[in-house]
Amino acid sequence: MERIVFTNGCFDILHPGHVELLKQAKSLGDRLIVGINSDSSVRSIKGNGRPFFNQTERANMLLALASVDEVVIFEELTPEHLIHKINPAVLVKGGDWTFEQIVGADFVLKSGGEVHSIPVVDGYSSSNIVERIQQSEVRANNSLTSDLSAPGLVEHLRVFERMLAELGDHIQSIGALIKGTFEQGNKILIFGNGGSAADAQHIAAEFVGRYERERRALPAIALTTDTSALTALGNDYGFERVYSRQIEALANEGDLLIAISTSGSSPNILAGVMTGRSKGCKVVGMTGSKGKKLASLCDAVVMVPSERAARIQECHIAIAHHWCEMLDADLK
Repeated sequence: MERIVFTNGCFDILHPGHVELLKQAKSLGDRLIVGINSDSSVRSIKGNGRPFFNQTERANMLLALASVDEVVIFEELTPEHLIHKINPAVLVKGGDWTFEQIVGADFVLKSGGEVHSIPVVDGYSSSNIVERIQQSEVRANNSLTSDLSAPGLVEHLRVFERMLAELGDHIQSIGALIKGTFEQGNKILIFGNGGSAADAQHIAAEFVGRYERERRALPAIALTTDTSALTALGNDYGFERVYSRQIEALANEGDLLIAISTSGSSPNILAGVMTGRSKGCKVVGMTGSKGKKLASLCDAVVMVPSERAARIQECHIAIAHHWCEMLDADLK
């Protein structure tokens, strides 16, 4: 019987690291199938400026590699449904993904298959390539505003302008998802690390209380950031399960999680997301421009076009205020 290997990604900028990953993946079986995010899916993860190459071009580039036998385009942000359909003998991801973070791993193992995390090749990253190009543009633009006395405000405005241009429609669609969750009688669980924990408290308070006018309270919960509770959970279950344990206790199928991480790689946030997925929750991620890992695990995501925590967090709060305005307008 033919041994099928499956891996997935956006593969927007094909580089030597991708080539090596695919070569090693093919060596684990007879036939390598690569799932790639559709153009609309890539835009949801990375913003309106992406992908640089459309889905047909990306598929053709992959098929030109000797290691790739078939390419399948999927519309969702994660390949979970596609993995269930293909039922591969081997599931492969790059070594920057731990087993707990690999979507579809449980299904493949239960079906008698294998899951492999292949070490990435140092020095190669699509995000780093894009970042180098963008940094050259930033240096050129900075020369035009070097005489301003408030460069932080200039940067703030630039980030907000990019966010509106690249993510406006997507932010609206997530607002509709939040509204639908409340209308169906489900609740929202919100959680984040560090400064993002404060953002989670703020957003939950806006949903539950009065924002700009009186409305009925909505069932939103900020997962605890109380130090004594976190210490107890950390001591009993380990830091990475702080949010997972709360989600296990509070979440039900149909609820919505809002996971906030400026880096998009916080282990306890990612673990909470995977727990929520296992309970049948929808997941919205809020992160920065490097938050690919969180984005790839969510049903919808807002990736603020910045790497600075302060810029990312202020955008997250502004977006949440906009969602509240949508609720104030629509929920009578």
